[in-house]
Parts: sequence; structure tokens; C-alpha cells
Amino acid sequence: MNKAKVVIIGSGPAGYTAAIYAARANLQPVVYEGFFSGLAGGQLMTTTEVENYPGFPKGITGPELMDNFRKQAIRFGTIMLQDDVLEVDFSSHPFKVIGKKNSHEALSVIISTGATANRLDVPGTGDGEFWQRGVTACAVCDGAMPIFRDKDLYVIGGGDSAIEEATFLTKFGKKVFIVHRRDQFRASKIMQDRAFNHPKIEIMWDSVVAKVSGDDVVRSVTIQNVKTKKEIVRDAGGVFFAVGHTPNTAFLKGQIDLHDNGYIKVVPGTTQTNIPLVYAAGDAQDHVYRQAITAAGTGCMAAIEAERELSARGLTL
Repeated sequence: MNKAKVVIIGSGPAGYTAAIYAARANLQPVVYEGFFSGLAGGQLMTTTEVENYPGFPKGITGPELMDNFRKQAIRFGTIMLQDDVLEVDFSSHPFKVIGKKNSHEALSVIISTGATANRLDVPGTGDGEFWQRGVTACAVCDGAMPIFRDKDLYVIGGGDSAIEEATFLTKFGKKVFIVHRRDQFRASKIMQDRAFNHPKIEIMWDSVVAKVSGDDVVRSVTIQNVKTKKEIVRDAGGVFFAVGHTPNTAFLKGQIDLHDNGYIKVVPGTTQTNIPLVYAAGDAQDHVYRQAITAAGTGCMAAIEAERELSARGLTL
């Protein structure tokens, strides 16, 4: 079995940033980038323009940004493996990381497997259709883009996230419609009041988006009433899924303490999990912000914490 000072599971802003810092600290990190489990580079690989990452005043595409991160990590000696981690063993030290094609004993592990935005199976919203061409799952990431400005926008969902997304979008859209398949929200009372009282938000109860249509970008949505089955077609400039995220933590199989929603628990103010020398960075442990910049920040934290703890314990290969 191969040996490593630091194994980073997952890529994206968190994993690649952790690799940059770990490599510069001479920890010779090994990154399991993923392969069949998802695109190396994380959620940004399926985005077009990223306009809110500092340092790029004209914006940059998600894939280009992640390619820059990756090249920077490799420059300092990171070993990249296009491989999926099947299981880990944190019961003894060094830890064991088992991939489909590779395996390592690791003195420390950084988990940066991210989360997957939940999407509904709505015709027109899939990859190769209007996904990232007017259909998205992150209003904060994408809402300020020119294609959404002064247009009717549709948010699918009924929880706090849906209302937060809708409220954010009122800064840019002409009108924001929350489409909810039930006749009442699951959201907290304060969030409901915010939606009910906002002049630019309209709620479409007992309704679903049945289809998204357009040309190069989204132009219209078909709304169906779930009780009457009646359908109407309305102009639309964008559709936003707000039906939650699923953290990519199932492979841990109960070896790390998780929150009830599946995200990894860390010691507040750190990236330390309940197991010493095992850290969690990025969206796998962040169910609040879920931004590339915050993921990169926790990747930096994880690498620094790993280096300091390995040094304090005098652990080396």
C-alpha cells in the first residue's frame, strides 16, 4: 500500500486549495480527484460564468477557474489521482484510504467531497438542455448574471432556502415566482412572512414546473396545477431549484460524526472532525454558505491545521 503524509479526498475549490497549501508545506499531498463519482473540480465544472470569485473582475468560467486551481497545486508537487475513494478506515493510524485503482496509508486525511445540488426531473432542465443556460441551483452564485436581470424568475421549493433564494433574486429580476407543490410552506414563520410581504414575490401554490423551454437560453415555463392538472405557459428568464443539497459523505459509513442533515461536524472555528488528524473542508461540512470562496478558505484551514498537528506530533514518513 502506498504511503502519504496527507491524502485529500475530493477536488473542487476546497480540495485543490488544501493541496496548494499542503504542497507548499512540503507535505507531498495526494488528491483523489474523483472520476465516476463526479467531475474532478466539483460543482463549478458544470457552471458557465463565475462572477463573484475575487480577482477576476471580468468573470471566469467555472472549468477554467478549477483548471487554474489544479495547475497551481500540481506546480508545487501535488500528486493527482483520477480515482474514486470507495472506503476509508479511520479505526487505526495510519488511516487507510481505498480507491478503485489506488490505495494509501495516510498520516492525515482531508475530506473535501462537496455536496450535490438536488435537482428535479423536469423536461428542459437537464444537462444538455437548459442547465446552466437559465436553469441553476444557486441564486447567490448566478442570480446577478445579465441573463436574469429584469426577467420573470421562477424558484422551485417551499423551505427556507427557497424563500432566501427568491428574496435574493428580487434584486435583479422583474418578478420572482415561488412554485410550490403544496398549499403551505415548510419554511420558518419569519421566512414565510418575508415572502408574503415582498412586493416582487408571488407564490404559486399547488403547482409544479412541468417543462422549461427556450432557444439558446430559457424563455418560458409550463406550470401545472397539481390538483386541477391545468397547465399554463408563462414567460421566464430563469428557473432556480431550491430543493436542498446532499453532502457527499455516504462513503464514510458512520466513521465520522455527522449532523442530522448528513454534513460533517467540525469543531467550531476549525476544520477538525471528531477524529484527530482527519479534517473536513468545503461543502461537505458547510450547509450554510456553500460558495467557492468559503470552500477555498476552509481548504486552506485544513491544510494548515494538518501541517501543524503532524509537526506537533512529530509524525513523518
